Amino acid sequence: MTKTTGLNQYVKYGLILLLSISLILLTQGIKLLKYGGGAPIDGMAIMGLLTLWLFSMIGIMITDVIKKADIPVLRSFPILGWVSITSLVMCLIFDFFVTAIQAVDFLSITTPILTFAGISVADRLVDLRKTSWKVAIVAVFVFMGTYLASALLAQFGLMISGN
Repeated sequence: MTKTTGLNQYVKYGLILLLSISLILLTQGIKLLKYGGGAPIDGMAIMGLLTLWLFSMIGIMITDVIKKADIPVLRSFPILGWVSITSLVMCLIFDFFVTAIQAVDFLSITTPILTFAGISVADRLVDLRKTSWKVAIVAVFVFMGTYLASALLAQFGLMISGN
């Protein structure tokens, strides 16, 4: 990989992340217009979005550097893991990042993430058809188990709190 190709790759990732941040901002704006409540779009929300962009870019860069390491476990570690570790360390060191990210509405963040997840699954529908029908049965039981466990845990929490 030449230096120009590597730079172009980072520019491409940066623009994709910028598109994601724009979708988060758009979603937060639509939520404010429709429902009125929630986190306002102010300077701190913009800083929170830029912070998320920065942490994502750092995670991408760490992944590229680590891929050259001789340790196989580190080479196969996913980008999301490096982004999470970067975010955790930076938020533990600097309170500003926590404050900035709190200014971004959580539901506005989840909308683009779920959209991208749906697009990535839609691209793999052919592979999904090749799997056995038994996977669907396992998936149904996993969903039911997750739902029931969440409901029981929530009920337990309500009982402990006296509600």
